[in-house]
Amino acid sequence: MPTTIPGFLIGHATEQSEPTGCTVIVCPEGATAGIDIRGAAPGTRETALLEPTRMIRQVHAICLSGGSAYGLRCADGVMSYLQEAGIGFEAVGTIVPIVPSAVIYDLIPGRDPQFPTVEMGFEAAQSAANEFAVGRIGVGSGATVGKILGLEHSMPGGLGYASEELKGGVIVAALVVANAFGDVINPSNGKIVAGARLPSGEFADSLIQMKDLLPYQGYASNTTLGVIMTNAAFDKEQINHIAAMAQNGISRATRPAHTMFDGDLVFALSCGYKAADINVVGEVAAQLVSEAIVKAVMLDA
Repeated sequence: MPTTIPGFLIGHATEQSEPTGCTVIVCPEGATAGIDIRGAAPGTRETALLEPTRMIRQVHAICLSGGSAYGLRCADGVMSYLQEAGIGFEAVGTIVPIVPSAVIYDLIPGRDPQFPTVEMGFEAAQSAANEFAVGRIGVGSGATVGKILGLEHSMPGGLGYASEELKGGVIVAALVVANAFGDVINPSNGKIVAGARLPSGEFADSLIQMKDLLPYQGYASNTTLGVIMTNAAFDKEQINHIAAMAQNGISRATRPAHTMFDGDLVFALSCGYKAADINVVGEVAAQLVSEAIVKAVMLDA
């Protein structure tokens, strides 16, 4: 199992009766946070406060969940756990945790929209640890990729993780759930590794299909979400730019990316005191996002 970098803990809750769940990144000491949103159909909570001009400078967790807009309720459970643990801002005699959240659309016909639940958010935060699982777990449980021909011709997505240590002990990591409308591409050779399949079993190549099927109505069960974590010290403006650079990794490993049917976004978190160059960290983050996406469709939980 992967191990997180200092300052971050990761936990999951998975619903066994339905292909869905949530994943939480807990920042016990708080983290400077930013976001970049490029998909046209994002589902989010408390993301406006991440803009550089907003007052809040730190967050205490990031919650990623399935269930489309229903899944945003998982953040209530995360907040409850953090409040009990004393993690958050002190405000008029109480603790207020800041938990920006985002969802993927993993609903399928006949699935009960009561999942994932508030309780699952609590469970995921409570289970957050240095070591964690990846694959078809947590928010990645019901993820799929390559849906241009419909869900029946798609392939499983999942949750992937990649990290790299740079000079001076600076560590950059990417946690990504791949639930894309498009195909997953290996950036090293441009070949499809997961995506829409023809009845013959061959890859359909979503870009070719899009050209042939125009105008296309779309299958709206998508979205790739990423979280960049680093132990380098960046301010709010810088970490927002790192999130923007990191999002390039989605377009390198997903084709097409950032469509009208995706809610693609990347959070970025800084928790540490290491000195690092924003350009280096941003580009490494983009490479790690691509790597994590490929891993997400190649790993089993």
